Amino acid sequence: MTGLWGVRPRWRTDVLGEFFCPGCGGDRNYRRQHGRRWLRLLGTPVLPFGAVVRSVQCTSCGGRHSTDTLDQLTSVRLGAMLRDAQYTVALAALAAGGTGSRSGREAACTVIKEAGFDDCGEAQVLASLAALSGHTSGEPLDVDVEGGGLAVELHAALEPLAPHLLVQGRERLLTLGAMVALADGRYLPQERAALAVIGRCLALTGAQVDQLLEAATRAPH
Repeated sequence: MTGLWGVRPRWRTDVLGEFFCPGCGGDRNYRRQHGRRWLRLLGTPVLPFGAVVRSVQCTSCGGRHSTDTLDQLTSVRLGAMLRDAQYTVALAALAAGGTGSRSGREAACTVIKEAGFDDCGEAQVLASLAALSGHTSGEPLDVDVEGGGLAVELHAALEPLAPHLLVQGRERLLTLGAMVALADGRYLPQERAALAVIGRCLALTGAQVDQLLEAATRAPH
């Protein structure tokens, strides 16, 4: 653009929100905008040209990005989803092995507290498990039942998260479930079944699941 004339877009804001800005490297507010290119004379728009591609502008750094950046989770949202996922994995592993084992309950509580639920004790864990599964005894529960509360929770908590995690992060979630299952001894068949469901929800292959479960048996508890 010269001092007298040039072509520049004129933007209009459609939506305001929060996103993870690739330029800033953190959670920021954004404007999703559309616009048209205009011929400007002395800075004043005088003649419209074609539309410009919709974009997202960071209100902090002013950087303009593709609307695809809105698919990236914010740091806050990712942290919350990770906490919920770890909580649900621990509940499912505990339910599959049965709640009668004190070591199993303690292992589940440890995993849940590590996720950020510092005030969650055995009573709260058992209450949550009963609410999700309708199961109050200490006997093992099959969490691979279609439509069951825990199975639904696993799919809801893990499947939306999986695309946003590297394979190491997905493997770690499965390994945490394995540690709960192993707290009171060898894997039970229903525990392996539950961990297989967790693996599928995390987009891990059967071979990856088997390898991780075997490695967990050799790890110190």
